Amino acid sequence: MRLIIYTGKGGVGKTSVSAATARRLAQKGHRTIIMSVDTAHSLGDSLNIKLGPVPKRIAPNLDAFELDILHEMQTKWSAIKDYLTAFMFSQGLESISAEEMAVFPGMEMVAALLYVLQFEDQGKYDAVVIDTAPTGETLRLMSFPDMSSWYIDKAFSFVNRMINVARATIGKVVDFPLPTKEVMDNLKELKDDMTRVKAVLDDTEHTTMRLVLIPERMAISETMRAYTYLSLYNKNVECLIVNKVLPPDVDGKFLQVKLKEQEAHMTEIHKAFEPLRIMSAQMLRTELRGTKKLDHLADMIFGDEDPIEVYASESPMKFVTVDGIDELCLKMPFVKEDQVELFKGNDNTIIIHVGSQKRTVLLPMTLAGADLLGAEFGDGCLIIKFRRKKV
Repeated sequence: MRLIIYTGKGGVGKTSVSAATARRLAQKGHRTIIMSVDTAHSLGDSLNIKLGPVPKRIAPNLDAFELDILHEMQTKWSAIKDYLTAFMFSQGLESISAEEMAVFPGMEMVAALLYVLQFEDQGKYDAVVIDTAPTGETLRLMSFPDMSSWYIDKAFSFVNRMINVARATIGKVVDFPLPTKEVMDNLKELKDDMTRVKAVLDDTEHTTMRLVLIPERMAISETMRAYTYLSLYNKNVECLIVNKVLPPDVDGKFLQVKLKEQEAHMTEIHKAFEPLRIMSAQMLRTELRGTKKLDHLADMIFGDEDPIEVYASESPMKFVTVDGIDELCLKMPFVKEDQVELFKGNDNTIIIHVGSQKRTVLLPMTLAGADLLGAEFGDGCLIIKFRRKKV
């Protein structure tokens, strides 16, 4: 299954590009579904069709839906929702407020990732396109499998032990409900699912990120950061799509000035991001809405190419051995040495802190107990060195 995830700064036309890609995939004969995970859904507006929380056939070979976390909680996680609602109610919240509070931040990401797993298991689709929220939320989406696995491993294993003690001793007198076995089983199943999702997301041959931006300073800067952070999370960024480019024949003094500004930014984009594949689409004179305009957008971006193509498949993270020293090579574009902090963690892990993002990397068993020798930059990569202890 081919998984294409679009992300970018708000307002760059990410939803339009996602919708255009999905339509072109379907026209090429690929069984396709497009999913919007942005809480401020605009996918239906872009397609000029009403969408809901259930996949709907909107064209030959093409299904679409807009994820609704309340719907997901009601239909898939009722045991967890009922427990959280009961817990909130026991602490003095009214029933309606308690039900709203039971939806924790991040649950949209869990639901989106579980849909990815569902589509993979079903084998119903050849291609899945995800229209994500702006960059910050997408980074949370990409980091969630690692984070959730740790949380459930550490936190809920402790809670589970405490529950067994509480039920046998003070369960009848505590002032809040204890989670049932069904709730704990659901959480354990969620952890196992996140492990499988991580494998899907890290498959650089089939899962890729596509960054959408416009030729403006703030969008370029945010895209640089996104490229860096996605590499940190070992996600394959395969191409860049520059949207809303002014045509060279624009009229008027204002637009001529804007055109020169964009041309300078386009030069900067190519210089900064190449050899990454860069495609572009001109700004339309009217609102980009409806199937005909989306198809025109797809023509500008892909031409006669098939969007299912993988433009780059190299993993951002790899382990190599050089002269008896083990090295972890991590692609780290647009980063200077003084912007990286590196720590040796517990349980055979290292912690890499770059800008606003921090990732815990689990080392392979062959490096269990290895000495961390240090790190250096080389050819756009962070190279972390280890020496195995002699047995």
